[in-house]
Amino acid sequence: MNWIIRSTKKVKFHTNLQEVLKPIWDDLSIYKWILTDLEFMPNGQPIPINYDQDFFILNHQQFEKLYKSSPQIIWGIISAVPNNIEPDTSLISNLSAEDTNVWKPNYFSIQESILEIIAFDSGYTIVKCKDQNLSDKFEEYFQEQAIDLQKFNEKYIDRT
Repeated sequence: MNWIIRSTKKVKFHTNLQEVLKPIWDDLSIYKWILTDLEFMPNGQPIPINYDQDFFILNHQQFEKLYKSSPQIIWGIISAVPNNIEPDTSLISNLSAEDTNVWKPNYFSIQESILEIIAFDSGYTIVKCKDQNLSDKFEEYFQEQAIDLQKFNEKYIDRT
């Protein structure tokens, strides 16, 4: 339930939320979104994030505006959490997509996340799901482009 996308065959660029979330978007309307450690390039449309804050907590409508505007997320952690969760903002502001833990399968920077997306330097998009249904839909849509994160790590990162 942990995936990495390296190829851009189905995505125009890393990390395009509209394309990455396409197979599971309809299942995510009941969550709010936490975005932190962001580096992004807007697509010319007004979006509910900026560089004035370290992190953002967006409701579904705000996140949908971001989703539809297709900014390129270069770095960052994007998490879907249940609406009733009140996140620890002191923890969130210290999270980093460059933390080596983001590469660990089943490690969630925000423990309450049901879905976590890590944008890593415009070259990798890591997607972690706690919900098997979401994971299955993601894998079915991306097929061979969705590489199992554990297998990727064994091949490229865990070398000694």
